[in-house]
Amino acid sequence: MGERSKHRILMVSDFFYPNFGGVENHIYYLSQCLLKLGHKVVVMTHAYGKRSGVRYMTGGLKVYYVPWKPFVMQNTLPTFYGTLPITRTILIREKISLVHGHQAFSTLCHEALMHARTMGYKVVFTDHSLYGFADAGSIHMNKVLQFTLADVSQAICVSHTSKENTVLRSGLPPEKVFVIPNAVDTAMFKPAPERLSSDEIVIVVISRLVYRKGADLLVEVIPEVCRLYPNVRFIVGGDGPKRVRIEEMREKHSLQDRVEMLGAVPHSKVQSVLISGHIFLNSSLTEAFCIAILEAASCGLLTVSTRVGGVPEVLPDDMVVLARPDPMDMVQAIQKAISMLPKMDPQAMHLRMKKLYSWHDVAKRTEIVYDRALRCSNQNLLERLSRYLTCGAWAGKLFCLVMIIDFLFWHLLQVLQPAKDIEEVPDIILPNCQYGEKSGDFSDA
Repeated sequence: MGERSKHRILMVSDFFYPNFGGVENHIYYLSQCLLKLGHKVVVMTHAYGKRSGVRYMTGGLKVYYVPWKPFVMQNTLPTFYGTLPITRTILIREKISLVHGHQAFSTLCHEALMHARTMGYKVVFTDHSLYGFADAGSIHMNKVLQFTLADVSQAICVSHTSKENTVLRSGLPPEKVFVIPNAVDTAMFKPAPERLSSDEIVIVVISRLVYRKGADLLVEVIPEVCRLYPNVRFIVGGDGPKRVRIEEMREKHSLQDRVEMLGAVPHSKVQSVLISGHIFLNSSLTEAFCIAILEAASCGLLTVSTRVGGVPEVLPDDMVVLARPDPMDMVQAIQKAISMLPKMDPQAMHLRMKKLYSWHDVAKRTEIVYDRALRCSNQNLLERLSRYLTCGAWAGKLFCLVMIIDFLFWHLLQVLQPAKDIEEVPDIILPNCQYGEKSGDFSDA
């Protein structure tokens, strides 16, 4: 690896395999590429059903499924200090040098970063979502984020829009926040070998059918497009509470033969669904980046998307048609996309995506953030508490109290279970896996 130093990284999030989504894919692919660059990577997440304990995945990626059960939306119940003993044990056992937390909504991420800073580890945080400022849930999350990022070494956002949002929500200095986009495994997402016939135009939707993903917009857009174009058919993949609304719309307008509902689609099957279509439709109401758009473009589909969040930063103008999150504007965007289809070359789009987005590039840029974080000066408890005091008249004092108790609890653990009594695990050296030459599917031993 030349002169670059090798790091020992602990990735922490409530969101990981066997769950599938943007955060899960990001952690998995980033970890695989960091392993290939010679770093040691360990993932810490909560137990998923019977999946508990230590598992090994492709490329020797080690995953600790901590025996904490999810509380709501795959998040663990906040305990503040309950995760300190097991987090400390993992950090010592694996000889970790840096902790990388993912997603502002992850309870496990916030707690692990807090404990890691108490123990003197450098920490990096990646924000994958956009949040508002007015509703009760956003106000609560923003204060939690302010607490976590008050003492973070460096932060990463997946788009410039996401960076602006995170800086405003957390009060973090902009110079501490890096923008590193998501990427796509182009070896897994390839176009169909032969170009599809244009006699019937297929529009593909793959998304969680929830309010945030704009499922209500689909209910109004799909019937209007079907009315304007008799040769258009929709394939809708995904599940969620809004699925019943789409099914009701299909019944109401007698579109059973033109709107195919697939239900939840496993990530390994997404490519086979995408290559059966000409246009990919994304109706999200908020989106920090949207990996699904990259996957569709890599498969050669022209994208129609709402102009929200970081979406305008994802693709060049000739590969995407953007619209306001308004039904009629989206219908017009789909009309424009249909008129553009004869000029689109799926194979050429795929080759462009190969050059534009690479997980190896993401990993190399993340390495730079790690190097910068590890160069940050060490601070004692009093210096760190001064940062928390700036978080608000009452909140600042509360945050200081939380950190003082965490510091005392850590020292109690040092007495009850000295670090020398925790056995360090030997590193397993595996030959470099041929990542990127195979499907890139999740798999484990």
